[in-house]
Amino acid sequence: MDLPAAPAEKNDANGVAKPAIEPGVAPIKQEFIRRRPCTADNNKQDCLQQESNDTTSAKKRKRGQNKKRPVTSSIEKRQLLCPKIIADEVCEFGDSCRFSHDVDNFLESKPPDIGDKCVHFEAYGKCPYGLACRYGSSHIANKKNIIDHDRLRPNETKNCMSRQDLANLRKKQIEFPKSDVYIQAMSKITELLEILSHQELNSPLWHFGYCKVRHSNHSILINSYKRTSGEGSVTIGALTDEDLVAIRPLEKKKIDFSNKLFLAPLTTVGNLPFRRICKTLGADVTCSEMALCTNLLQGQQSEWALVKRHPSENLFGMQVCGAWPDSLTRLSEYINDHVEVDFVDLNLGCPIELICNQGAGSALMGRATKLQHIIRGMSEILSVPLTVKIRTGILSKKSTAHKLVPQMKDWGASLVTLHGRSKEQRYTKLADWNYISECAAAAAPMPLIGNGDILSFEDYLEHVNNTNVTGVMIARGALIKPWIFTEIKEQRHWDISANERFEILRKFANNGLEHWGSDSMGIEKTRRFLLEWLSFLHRYIPIGVLERVPQRINDRPPYYVGRNDLETLMSSTDCADWIKLSEMLLGTVPTNFRFLPKHKANSYQ
Repeated sequence: MDLPAAPAEKNDANGVAKPAIEPGVAPIKQEFIRRRPCTADNNKQDCLQQESNDTTSAKKRKRGQNKKRPVTSSIEKRQLLCPKIIADEVCEFGDSCRFSHDVDNFLESKPPDIGDKCVHFEAYGKCPYGLACRYGSSHIANKKNIIDHDRLRPNETKNCMSRQDLANLRKKQIEFPKSDVYIQAMSKITELLEILSHQELNSPLWHFGYCKVRHSNHSILINSYKRTSGEGSVTIGALTDEDLVAIRPLEKKKIDFSNKLFLAPLTTVGNLPFRRICKTLGADVTCSEMALCTNLLQGQQSEWALVKRHPSENLFGMQVCGAWPDSLTRLSEYINDHVEVDFVDLNLGCPIELICNQGAGSALMGRATKLQHIIRGMSEILSVPLTVKIRTGILSKKSTAHKLVPQMKDWGASLVTLHGRSKEQRYTKLADWNYISECAAAAAPMPLIGNGDILSFEDYLEHVNNTNVTGVMIARGALIKPWIFTEIKEQRHWDISANERFEILRKFANNGLEHWGSDSMGIEKTRRFLLEWLSFLHRYIPIGVLERVPQRINDRPPYYVGRNDLETLMSSTDCADWIKLSEMLLGTVPTNFRFLPKHKANSYQ
């Protein structure tokens, strides 16, 4: 099959002939364009992709997540050495332990070491994975874990919840006095509004200390209501001395977000090792992955692992997602007392149906009254700023953010981040920066940060200089090219080499081994998250290959080769090639290993 003919050339304003580029197609230089080879690996991967996308409708668009992904883990618990044995302690479970206690048998069946330098031993003088470490040749001798006392120091990762803290949450042994006061107040206000709805506002039954009523869909603010009856005076107002101690706003920590480069909170791929990469490349503000409020309050260890903070993250936020004012208010109080963050971000932008069907994420944008209670409650309790991340609305043809943003300012939000797409759009089409600018004007003097489709310093300058935003948040652009922060600060296009990009991958792998572990389980986790990142990173098109710069985020290139073999490998859309890259860093994968990325690139098609 021959390649289609190139589009006819067009002259620019200076009369210079330039090849016409089809919309949505990245302009690749002709000398790099090739016919896509048909290999057994490609066919196998196509079949795997097809299996994951089987639907009853042949016309169903590829969007969202690959929900029928193969399981990547191939390690059984009985193949792993017991953590107590690794720590040279006695296991209380004895023979019933689900892990292995046979050190000799474990060492005989242990896969060969991947390298001779353990990141834990090099950084902290001791490897917590001991005999199970896949880089153990640097610190294992005579079946013992060596400790370098001269370099011994603790790991400084923050927000590491102890087992006791998690147990207290699971057993509901944590008290929330401030939250209970607020929830009680809101309950009384709701009760009072229900009574008022059945009474005339000028009824002699009511004596108002202070009342301000707003009709229709606006809030009703009430400060002291008393109802007189035959038995005497009964207080039912929410903010009276008889019922509760007045809730006073805490002195908030002030943060200047102006012109700071904000790395967006990114589910799955916005993990701590990736955020460390972005910090070294120039990101100013980082935020945790989205953590679910209910799971946090239930003490789920996997959920609390999402909010760990590296010491290099000097301006760090925690993003939470929930649907109920009481639970989010209690979580805010717990964060105040136990978590070290500079701000808390409320997620109203998640478009995933699993989240929205529970009334959280983008679905909250259609529940103004509930949203008001949530923002007021969280802002009242938190001692750090509360930020809110939203979309333009739920439906593509009905934007509502411009109405909500001014209200959020009154409710207590310190900053709003607006993604210029609706829930319905997800990531298709282009972000509406004109609407973002309109909302930023409505939000003033509260800062508003814009988000969407930034992949170069030119995109950044265009939006910062021509809109009313305080700054920009970068999401997919950072996944595709994390050095975008460097480009923006130096205002240049960086024609980064394949070797430099591979070194970034190596740093990520080392960060992952330090974060998830250097044993077999830790290596599998690191590999999985590396492959998830490569599902975005391969979309970067080297500057030397482009006909003209900058690359646009939603443009898809034709099949092309790079300037060397490594560059070609890193631009491959084939999962098998991503696995080859991971093997260059983390050793050979098991024979039954399979991988399919979590996210489908519907906006890339």
